[in-house]
Amino acid sequence: MMPSKPEPQHEWLKQLLGNWTYEFECPVPPDQKMTKFTGTESVRMIGDLWIQTEMHGTGPDGTPSVSQMTLGYDPAKQKFVGTWVGSMMSNLWDYEGFLESDRILKLDTVGPSFDVPGSTANYQETLEIQSADVRLFSSAMQKADGSWMTLMTMKYVRAK
Repeated sequence: MMPSKPEPQHEWLKQLLGNWTYEFECPVPPDQKMTKFTGTESVRMIGDLWIQTEMHGTGPDGTPSVSQMTLGYDPAKQKFVGTWVGSMMSNLWDYEGFLESDRILKLDTVGPSFDVPGSTANYQETLEIQSADVRLFSSAMQKADGSWMTLMTMKYVRAK
């Protein structure tokens, strides 16, 4: 097997490297009150083809949370690919996605439905580069009627 060579898409991922702080709001059961969460993220390269993120924060129930994401680009599929795991969930999220523009990466996945317990739903995660030091991440779930509901939007700022 010949070693893979970096593609332009791998270079795009390098924008995410470094240390970040993040902030986001999401509804918290049982009353669905919007609650703000903060944390930190460190992003590093695995060779020239993959990035790995590690986030530390506080979960909706107040307990510490840790999550990790891997992202790369698969030239055979012509798609970005990756995974996400978090200490607050037993689900492994598998991603496949594409660059919508030079600033926006869309990642599609399937995971547990928040509407119908025991079933799955389609999700789309969006990574948007706003500047060298600011980026957004949003997660949307496709509802039964086919419409999309944004579950959360996170703002990342590069740590100084």
